[in-house]
Amino acid sequence: MGRAFEFRKARKMKRWSAMSKIFSRLNKDIIVAIREGGNADPESNSRLRAVLQNCRAANMPKDNIARAIKKATDKDTSDYKEVTFEGYGPHGIAVYVETTTDNNNRTVASIRSDFAHNGGNLGTTGNVEFLFNRVCFFNIKGEGIDSEELELELIDFGAEEIEEDEDQIIITASFESFGSLQKQLESMGHEIVESGFDRVPTTTSELNEEQTLEVEKLIEKLENNDDVQNVYHTMSSSSE
Repeated sequence: MGRAFEFRKARKMKRWSAMSKIFSRLNKDIIVAIREGGNADPESNSRLRAVLQNCRAANMPKDNIARAIKKATDKDTSDYKEVTFEGYGPHGIAVYVETTTDNNNRTVASIRSDFAHNGGNLGTTGNVEFLFNRVCFFNIKGEGIDSEELELELIDFGAEEIEEDEDQIIITASFESFGSLQKQLESMGHEIVESGFDRVPTTTSELNEEQTLEVEKLIEKLENNDDVQNVYHTMSSSSE
């Protein structure tokens, strides 16, 4: 299995255990997608189209989606911004945090506190970003699809890893290939179940059980922060 696949699967299993938190994050994804895409039409807004696919994958109720779309046009969401934070957790584990916030001062204070009270240190921009490769991914329905043939068809559109996972096929590519891959998969008639972006560590550290628990305490605290969308780290997936 590829590194990107293994890390994504480990994080997804843990992150999707609290669906109410997932819905909150998807709400923000919808708001940002509409604001950045300039409209609420998924046909012309590819980022929104991808977020709505993720909403369906998470079984998010249609009423919740409709409310989020309506809210995205309200004035009170105009200050929402995507802000990232970088630092180190216990035992030198690099941590990269993605947030969506309407109050940057509040978010900075809470993220700094989360690091400080859980054995970590919040750093400055660029401290750990270089330790992660930014990639995009697509999960498509895998029934009746030859993954090796699919890889040959998609390699010119940026596909780097193709893995089979139960009834789905997971395609991983560079961050810059998202648009071309999305367009090609749609033109080929593949049903995209989920898609998005990820940060895969270029190197990892395996810790003992006690050390792992210390790092997980920080990660859990960050993931429970209302402003946080994603948390990435360099602890080995085998330790999760």
